[in-house]
Amino acid sequence: MASQTVLFICVFIYFCMWVQLFLKLLLIILLLIFLWCVVEIKESVRGQTIFIIQTIPRDVNTAIMELLIMAYALKTSCAKNIIGVIPYFPYSKQCKMRKRGSIVCKLLASMLAKAGLTHIITMDLHQKEIQGFFTFPVDNLRASPFLVQYIQEEIPDYRNAIIVAKSPSAAKRAQSFAERLRLGLAVMHGEAQCSESDMADGRHSPPCVRNTFGHPGLELPLMMAKEKPPITVVGDVGGRIAIIVDDIIDDVEDFVATAEILKERGAYKIYVMATHGLLSADAPRLIEESAIDEVVVTNTVPHEVQKLQCPKIKTVDVSMILAEAIRRIHNGESMAYLFRNITVDD
Repeated sequence: MASQTVLFICVFIYFCMWVQLFLKLLLIILLLIFLWCVVEIKESVRGQTIFIIQTIPRDVNTAIMELLIMAYALKTSCAKNIIGVIPYFPYSKQCKMRKRGSIVCKLLASMLAKAGLTHIITMDLHQKEIQGFFTFPVDNLRASPFLVQYIQEEIPDYRNAIIVAKSPSAAKRAQSFAERLRLGLAVMHGEAQCSESDMADGRHSPPCVRNTFGHPGLELPLMMAKEKPPITVVGDVGGRIAIIVDDIIDDVEDFVATAEILKERGAYKIYVMATHGLLSADAPRLIEESAIDEVVVTNTVPHEVQKLQCPKIKTVDVSMILAEAIRRIHNGESMAYLFRNITVDD
């Protein structure tokens, strides 16, 4: 009996030692997280205009928290103006009510305003209407002049090219490129649809189902279900260079499928051009194995690793326009120069 008691005490002491060690490690981890999240301004910013340059890496939520904490630290340090330079605005695709979800882009705009930001400089928002989510000025710069210049200087025989919209929703952007380059326009239409379809934008929430319980005399008309036609190309791409344009390249399956169809229709070279190259998941491998000859994106989002994995990915530098925007705001100059020949539809 005594030996069992001694054994129990030894096991209990051993268990307590491990619990104590675990609590110490947990305390150290929490302390490191706390120190990592703390921002300390090393010099006075009272009455100053501060620019926070925040690119969005793979860890989107961490980058957002860094921006919020830094902006709030500057606000409590009495900075006069806090201007966020965010080349790619995260969650910009989530700008519509999708069934019972939330409009995350509106939530993020409210969080930035609450943290203390007074102005934002960004580039090619997914929808221009996103600017209405903010309670402070937003300068939505355009990357299209740089991409148009790349087409003119880097694509041989671009006069024989045709601009392609991979879906009807992208036709307006493609039309802008086509008119500036004096080229033709083709639109992909059919079953290959992106998440911007009506099924995902909340028009079916609540579902269109007749419910006569409680009101047997009420008959609401039932919306007829959509039936997508077979995939077709509206426009002639035979014997031409096809240039697919969009604002974001994330999952590339739609672009790869579009490129295969364009090849079948006779296009002999295929380019994909976009402002923001997120290139998530297996995008580099899929691009490398596809019929796409070249993917051209700007450096609003870091993608050095993806370029090492796929030599077809090319980068256009847009830092010049961001730097000019910062200079003009700092000196109190007009921003109209940066929006020359930019129409409402661009």
